[in-house]
Amino acid sequence: MKGPGLFSDIGKKAKDVLTKDYSGDQKLTISTYSASGVGLTSAAVKKGGLYSFDIGTQYKYRNTLIDVKVDTDSNVSTTLTMLEILPSTKTIASFKLPDYNSGKLEIQYFHHHASFTTVVALKQSPVVDLSGTVGAHGIAFGAEAGFDTASGSFTKYSAGISLGKPDYNASIILADKGDALRASYVYHLDESQKSAVVGEITRRFSTNENTFTVGGQYPLDPQTTVKSRLNNSGKLAALLQHELKSKSILTISGEFDTKALDRTPKFGLALALKP
Repeated sequence: MKGPGLFSDIGKKAKDVLTKDYSGDQKLTISTYSASGVGLTSAAVKKGGLYSFDIGTQYKYRNTLIDVKVDTDSNVSTTLTMLEILPSTKTIASFKLPDYNSGKLEIQYFHHHASFTTVVALKQSPVVDLSGTVGAHGIAFGAEAGFDTASGSFTKYSAGISLGKPDYNASIILADKGDALRASYVYHLDESQKSAVVGEITRRFSTNENTFTVGGQYPLDPQTTVKSRLNNSGKLAALLQHELKSKSILTISGEFDTKALDRTPKFGLALALKP
């Protein structure tokens, strides 16, 4: 999509380096696709001592994607994504049964210098989320707000700014109704942006607490990437991701508290198999 991106994209590059693919669970995912555009995905997850399973199917026809998923808790989740119903728009409708109040309708609009998003819960007294971003030449300003029509109060409001160049990205976000200020900086070490170092600091005013996190990622070879992060609380995490074959990825991650070595470290293993 064109334009400065969505409000959720502000600070996303730093967040991806510091958090994406890290996990303390064990997960196996198997995906298959047919020539007719139908995909089938099954997943098994062990979280703590609990196991969960789900199976989903995806069907793409022209500018429409239908995604249906059924899990072991008898929940049926359906997502319908449609592009260009109106020019430069993306529409997403979702609901989960048997929760009849879970339905949501999201409309995204993209312009060369702006983007807007509206999310409405499909129930009698919905929560309405609005966000917008304007910008050009790598600079973007954005804001978001959530309003509960039942109570007549705001559920959230945030604002942010980002500056993006080919070799770096910086962002500042005032979030949680003005209670948290988060600043991040990503510097890419190569033109392909596969190697990067990140610094992020978060200030929470209500508790007078500061959190500082540094991290990075580096490709050992075209199929293998390593990542790590460390915060001022002493929590150290590392990740190894290896592409076994085209689109089949093995991810191993772990985290432990350097200030409490007697605690059991977290260990995550994920295997995603695709034909």
